[in-house]
Amino acid sequence: MTMTRKVRRVLMTADAVGGVWDYCLDLVRGLAKLGVRVTLAVMGDLSAERRAEAESIVGLELHHGDFKLEWMDGGTADVGRAGEWLLDLESVVRPELIHLNNYAHGCLPWKAPCLVVAHSCVLSWWLAVKGRMAPKQWLGYAELVKRGLLGADAVAAPTRHMLRTIHSLYGRSAPAIVVRNGCDPALFSPGRKQPLVLGAGRVWDEAKNVTSLDKAASNLAWPVKIAGEWRHPCGTSCKPANAEYLGFLPRAALAGHMAKASIYCLPARYEPFGLTVLEAAMSGCALVLGDIGSLRELWNGAALFVDPDDPRELRNALTLLMIRKGLRTRLAREARARALAMSVERMALRYAAVYNLMVGDGLGVIDLEQASSSEIGPDDQGPDDSGQGPLALAQGA
Repeated sequence: MTMTRKVRRVLMTADAVGGVWDYCLDLVRGLAKLGVRVTLAVMGDLSAERRAEAESIVGLELHHGDFKLEWMDGGTADVGRAGEWLLDLESVVRPELIHLNNYAHGCLPWKAPCLVVAHSCVLSWWLAVKGRMAPKQWLGYAELVKRGLLGADAVAAPTRHMLRTIHSLYGRSAPAIVVRNGCDPALFSPGRKQPLVLGAGRVWDEAKNVTSLDKAASNLAWPVKIAGEWRHPCGTSCKPANAEYLGFLPRAALAGHMAKASIYCLPARYEPFGLTVLEAAMSGCALVLGDIGSLRELWNGAALFVDPDDPRELRNALTLLMIRKGLRTRLAREARARALAMSVERMALRYAAVYNLMVGDGLGVIDLEQASSSEIGPDDQGPDDSGQGPLALAQGA
């Protein structure tokens, strides 16, 4: 396929909760180097610090809408208002492509082709963390997600595992592709390592399972430090009791701790990608991770994996790396080598190639799975499986 048109203007959605925020800013910086300008439409709470961080990026145009996110309590009621706001932005900005980091607005009557990126979802969270389908109160949310995926011109996810999950839950929709998230080696690099275990993530989130590391901290020879937000956006909270709690850290401060830590631990039950794992690997940490499909896909052979619900297995894995320096060094070296292949530059190049494919023939719908690897890069293609998924079964019950 010969491409005659290159996308230069993108309207992208974001929220300021978790790793999606860092992903968005990294991608914006990477796209800027390729001559792609981004208008970033942020929904939900936006702190003054994060606003300043975004506004420091040259060429980024920032807009903030005070709407609840679609997965929050009462969030589905805000979807319509947020959609009107986004369509108004499109009419003003006149982007060549829409890049959504949420689902619900994929079905809007966009003038430009629309890419939806599947970072995570509530239904897959429930299956992984609770071992069952989400309660009926989430059916409205699930229908919004399904409509958004069906309405998009293309769907991307950071791992093949996440694409399989989305397809199994909501059925096949638009052409799909894997685009790995990226990390900047200039921000995360090894320092002088200390006998220290580090964990990071939303402490309140059962999926991150940071509390398991906190419990293990009382029986380990090395000190354990945990960074992350402990207050849930809905008001509940959960604070570490045994590890040294660092609180929520700006990215640069977290990078400093990763540079010193010998071991990074995330015994996750659910993690569609794990940006902090990539950052820790880039920082030269040996990895101890929850034994789940997405993390196996990315780090198999470069980490120790543990049952997220087996505290003894977690303690044993951490203790093993503490006492076996050779193993710790080898795993850290292999993890860093793999991380270096997941750079922001590569992520931006791949997204830019996807954007160009989507607008290249003027139709807005390109079969990305049939495109050549030279056009979209070497990351894994989307899975072959299809199906109606548990959502359809639940609605039919």
